[in-house]
Amino acid sequence: MRLLLMSDTHLPGRAKRLPAQLLAEVPRADVVLHAGDWVDTATLDLLEGLSRRLVGVYGNNDGPQLRARLPEVAYAELGGLRFGVVHETGPARGREARCAARFPDLDVLVFGHSHIPWDTTAPTGLRLLNPGSPTDRRRQPYCTYLTAAVADGRLTEVELRRLPPG
Repeated sequence: MRLLLMSDTHLPGRAKRLPAQLLAEVPRADVVLHAGDWVDTATLDLLEGLSRRLVGVYGNNDGPQLRARLPEVAYAELGGLRFGVVHETGPARGREARCAARFPDLDVLVFGHSHIPWDTTAPTGLRLLNPGSPTDRRRQPYCTYLTAAVADGRLTEVELRRLPPG
């Protein structure tokens, strides 16, 4: 099972459209996970139309129209793993322990908000993934997203993908 993880698309404020490289990944993915801050409903509509399956949440910059269509936290069982998606997880310091306590039944938590890619594992085994942002790199050297695979109940091939400037 192929996964595509993204967050903080912030359209059209940070970019006019999603990068072509990212859009090319959407139909190849079995599941697309978006960890919030869409900002416009057009991006949600686009990804719903292109994705085989979309799991998304709203973020702090998402208004009433997006909040009416998306949950604050989403859950999905994918290939034998229990995934959660949420926008905010609080400060980096203590994140693993805080998220493991808040989401004790998950195997993988996908989150956003910081625009900073993150890949760690809590002592409980919870894997925490932040794909960064494909449109707003902030203090990061590149705009990014993540791809991964689920095989035999294991998360494999987790890869941070850098987008070209522009």
